[in-house]
Amino acid sequence: MSENISEVDYREVIEYSLDPLIIHTNNRIIYINQAAETFFRTNKEDVMDKSPLDIFQDSSKSAISNRIQAAYDRPAEIIEERIFRWDGTEVDVELYCHPVLLGDTKAIQTYVKDISDNKQYEKRQQDMQKAINELSATIVPVLDEIGILPLTGKIDQDQAAQILEVIPNKVQAQSISYLIIDFSGVYTLDNVVIDNLFRIYNVLSLLGVQPIITGLRPDLAVEATSLNMDLSSFETMATVKEALSSFGLTANLDSA
Repeated sequence: MSENISEVDYREVIEYSLDPLIIHTNNRIIYINQAAETFFRTNKEDVMDKSPLDIFQDSSKSAISNRIQAAYDRPAEIIEERIFRWDGTEVDVELYCHPVLLGDTKAIQTYVKDISDNKQYEKRQQDMQKAINELSATIVPVLDEIGILPLTGKIDQDQAAQILEVIPNKVQAQSISYLIIDFSGVYTLDNVVIDNLFRIYNVLSLLGVQPIITGLRPDLAVEATSLNMDLSSFETMATVKEALSSFGLTANLDSA
């Protein structure tokens, strides 16, 4: 009697669980719960005996098939995938598979978690970070052929790589011959970032642009030296004003 009650309770638990659940064996779906019907926009009758691989993109099917075979013996790690609902719409999910025994038959129980909102949030964050990185790589034109690249805040590896990627194109598009790279607003750099930023100097020189580094604090200079960078080969000045005065511009700018 207790075994029958346990079996009924178990079936009710998975049937009314809020998490979509699919049970399949020998590449055939043999059960989905109500949450899965709602999530996949289908019903039990329409998916019975269908292949669980039908929800996956063609590029993923081979790997998923191997994963399913392995899951008959041990639980599989949670993975992220973009899958198809039965109405053809796509959705990002986490999948967790583990083996179950139905009488003498081995089967796979697969839990599905919708992570679309998380993915959209990550995309918004990435877009925002990209915009910030673009802003960090903004050249301020001073006069013809002279521009300033003001670096501010904490420059991380992504921002440094973005600057290295876009600045060469920007100096050419803006016909910059002299670029003042100002570090005075930077408060944190690590070794990898310093290496990327100083590559900009070499790239600009190869393009015929004269870089001038300003605002390089002693601690940043020490960090650069520890990377075997010979600062004596770079043109450096204490401030942007000093760099502009070397072009005879400060008097003109002060009176403007």
